[in-house]
Amino acid sequence: MEGGRAGGRKANQLRAYSCTRNPLERAHGSARWAQGDTVVLAAVYGPRPGTRKGENPEKASVEVVWKPKTGQIGRQEKEYEMTLKRTLQSICLLTVHPNTTTSVILQVMGDDGSLLPCAINASCAALVFAGVPMKHLAVAIGCGVLADGAVILDTSKAEEQQLKSFAHLVFPNSSKSVDVKESQQKDGQPERGLITSITHGVMSEDDYFNCIERGLAASARISDFMRTTLQKHTPDYL
Repeated sequence: MEGGRAGGRKANQLRAYSCTRNPLERAHGSARWAQGDTVVLAAVYGPRPGTRKGENPEKASVEVVWKPKTGQIGRQEKEYEMTLKRTLQSICLLTVHPNTTTSVILQVMGDDGSLLPCAINASCAALVFAGVPMKHLAVAIGCGVLADGAVILDTSKAEEQQLKSFAHLVFPNSSKSVDVKESQQKDGQPERGLITSITHGVMSEDDYFNCIERGLAASARISDFMRTTLQKHTPDYL
């Protein structure tokens, strides 16, 4: 598998990725995140007063709207919205602006595989650019398991058709809060473990932990890129 991927990529090699700050002028914050030909545009609006019925008014709420490149939203996109909502609410400081709602709109510009991880990375960057208080940043990576048990990272659309299973993993990349005041109240203990883990297909325990090990190593590279990008545009966000 080491030399069998499109473009000669190795199993652990990620596609080229990029992040563009605030491509949308009317949003409070936005980001265009690209991983190869998979491109997602994330826009953040809010916080605005009030929460939806069923939400805790003593905390802030995050709503997510997924817009596919073409066609209507379906079951898969609804699952993406739910996963994103849970993930983003877990990394945002929901007590800073209680009884408010922040909307995150995701527009798919291109889908060549690993779409959900790309959307999560775009959302995280857009939240920072919008100045939303956060506990820490998060990075997402897609891991695919082939029939022979080999694990490949950042899968393309064509590769996804050949997988027996895959995992979308989200890792915290810092113990420091993105909100300066809140950061001063933290004890500095490092964040550990997974924020989100979504698996599909037949996956053994060994396959799963192999995905976590490979994904964690790759997430460090994405974390470095994201942190460098965010510090460049928002140098006082730490």
